[in-house]
Amino acid sequence: MRAVDVAIGLCWIIFWVFWLLAATQSKPGQGRWTRCAGIRVAVVILVVALVHGVGFRWHSVNSDPVLSGVGLALFVLGLALAVWARLYIGANWGTPMSRKEQPELVTTGPYRRVRHPIYSGIILALLGTALAVSLYYLIAFAVLAAYFVYSATREESYLAGQFPDAYPGYKRSTKMLIPFVF
Repeated sequence: MRAVDVAIGLCWIIFWVFWLLAATQSKPGQGRWTRCAGIRVAVVILVVALVHGVGFRWHSVNSDPVLSGVGLALFVLGLALAVWARLYIGANWGTPMSRKEQPELVTTGPYRRVRHPIYSGIILALLGTALAVSLYYLIAFAVLAAYFVYSATREESYLAGQFPDAYPGYKRSTKMLIPFVF
């Protein structure tokens, strides 16, 4: 096992532990989707562990040092963006498509350029993981990116209803996931 693989694996573990601990500081949620959040997180972690342990064990890993370096840089940038956005949104954070009691519209910090910077960061970190470790992770990247685009679209419908005066202007002035692009 390469040092890059170990470093990325440890960083993912630290990231998800931080994420789960930070979730305890969030506002209460509403609805069935929010109440089942713990089960969804556990299922995702289990699937990723199984896919990594069983599915990719026999496939060759990336041996190109340039691609590994680019991947590692994207991974670090992605996790940094996700953590910054998570810290910035604070108690307003929720699992994908969750609804919070007394929601607030956050439009500053990383949310000034992108409406869903946590999704953007995690997607970027997973792309970095694929480039640095194994291109087979591009499958997980594609699935997760599609899920986050779907989640963002659903959340935007909800936010437009919650903040009918502020959200349309905010939506016009920012991009969904990629600054200046999408």
